[in-house]
Amino acid sequence: MTIVEKIIANHSDREKVNPGDIVDISIDARVARDFGGANVVQNLKNNNLGVDDPEKTFFTFDLIPSGSDQKYANNQHKCRLFARKHGITVHDVTDGIGTHLAIDEGLVYPGSTFISTDSHANIMGAVGAFGQGMGDQDIAAAWANGSVWFKVPKSARLIFKGKKPDNVTAKDIVLNLLARFGASTLLGYSVEMYGEAIDNLKLSDRITIASMGTEMGAIIAIFPPNEEVIEKAI
Repeated sequence: MTIVEKIIANHSDREKVNPGDIVDISIDARVARDFGGANVVQNLKNNNLGVDDPEKTFFTFDLIPSGSDQKYANNQHKCRLFARKHGITVHDVTDGIGTHLAIDEGLVYPGSTFISTDSHANIMGAVGAFGQGMGDQDIAAAWANGSVWFKVPKSARLIFKGKKPDNVTAKDIVLNLLARFGASTLLGYSVEMYGEAIDNLKLSDRITIASMGTEMGAIIAIFPPNEEVIEKAI
C-alpha cells in the first residue's frame, strides 16, 4: 500500500484498502477555526450531538486575529462558550496559524489523521500525516463520532533525481510542479514525494510544498518523514 493507504487502513477496521474504497477512519485531531467553528457548534446543537473526545478536539482562532470584526467576534464567543462547557482546548488568536500550530504543538505526527475547517489542512502531508479540510457538517459529525468517511484516493509517486541546487527554493520546486501538472493532472490524487533532494528538505520546505497541494488539485502532497521530522515528533 501507499503511505496514505497505510494511514487510512491503520485508522480503520481494515487490514488493506484500495483506491475507490469508502472507509470510516478515526481522526486523531479534529479542528474548527473561528471561520466555520460557530457553524460546527450549531450543527452539533441542532442535532443534539455531543463531543466524542475533547482531548482530540480543538478550536484555532487565526482568521481574524483581533476579533475586531463583529461577525467573527461573535463566532469566537460562541466557540469559547461551547469549549468551556465541553472541556475543549482553544488555541487563541495569539497562538498563530492553526495548521502550523498543529505541527508545532504535536497535534499531528507521522502516520496520524487530521481534519479542519481550513481547506489547507492537507499541509499535514509535510510531516507524513493525512490531513484534510472539510465542511462544517462533516467536521461536526467527526466531533460527535470520532470518525468520518473518506474515499481512498489514487496515488501518484513523484521521484526527484539528483541534488537540489543551492539557489533553488522549495517555492521554486512547487511552482515548477504547477507549471508541469497544472491544476487538473493530479486532481483527486495523493501525491507522494521521493528522492535524495526530498530526503534532505527541511520541515519548513516540506510545509511550503505541501501547502500548495490544494493548488495542484491534489488530495494531499505527502512526504516520507526524515530524521528532522521524526525527532520533532518524539
